[in-house]
This record gives sequence, structure tokens and C-alpha cells, in this order.
Amino acid sequence: MDTPPQSRWLTSEEMETWFALAGVMIRLPSALDAQLQRDAGISHVEYLVMSMLSQAEERTLRMSELAAHAGSSLSRLSHLVKRLEKSDWVRRTPDPDDGRYTLAILTDAGYAKVVESAPGHADAVRRYVFDSLTKAQQRQLKDIGRRIWTAVAPDDRCRPPS
Repeated sequence: MDTPPQSRWLTSEEMETWFALAGVMIRLPSALDAQLQRDAGISHVEYLVMSMLSQAEERTLRMSELAAHAGSSLSRLSHLVKRLEKSDWVRRTPDPDDGRYTLAILTDAGYAKVVESAPGHADAVRRYVFDSLTKAQQRQLKDIGRRIWTAVAPDDRCRPPS
């Protein structure tokens, strides 16, 4: 009978590091969401989806590609886009190149919402992430983030460029 491999338990320092990272993963999205809800009346994920569309060619992406970029299931994204459609910020249409796909298109009103919301969001990101770090720490954080992202999702084509 094969014996299972021994677990590699975390050292005290690794545990402290893990708790610090886990705390950031829990609290940062909540803080960003609270800022956007308060100042713009939208959630963080709604802002991210509209922001991704605002940066895409012709402000258009296939729903499947948008879901991958947002780290969401197609079903969950579809519900979110339905809410955005009610505000006339996004519209969906069949892909004329391949009718099996649906395109998400950021409307002019949606683009205006992103432009209106961006300064407050940028201020919050700066305050919560960058202001307490030196330039060297910011570069380290970028490197660390990319390394963790690669370890978690090595084949992820949505990772930011190096």
C-alpha cells in the first residue's frame, strides 16, 4: 500500500505571510466595492467589466472572453450584464462573424459611467495599495502578483503583460 506524501506545513513566518495575503484578498475587494457603491452606485465587478470593455477594440468583447478576463463563469457574467443592460450601459448582440457567440458592447452611456467613476476608483486604489509602498515595494508586489497568478493559472491568457 502506498503511503500518502507528507504535508509540508507552513512555518510561523509563512503562516503570518499567508494571513496577511488572505486578509488583503478579503478586505481590498470589499473596500473597493464600498467606494464604488458610495461614489458611483455600481459594484466593483460592474466597474471592472465596463472598464475591460472600455479598453477593448470598439468597446466590444465576446461574452466568453469577457468572462475569462473577469474570472467569472459565463452564467454569472450573463446575470451581471443583464443588470448593466437595464441601465443602458452595456448591450448584447449575436457575433456577426460567428452566431454561436454573443458580443458585449459598452454603450456611450456605459463609457460615460466608466469615465465618471474612474477618478474615485483610481484614488481608492492609490490610497489602499500604492501610497503605503515604496517604488521598490510596488515593483516587488507586481512581480509577486505575477508569480502567484502564474502558479495558480499557468495557462491563463488573461494575465497582464510582463
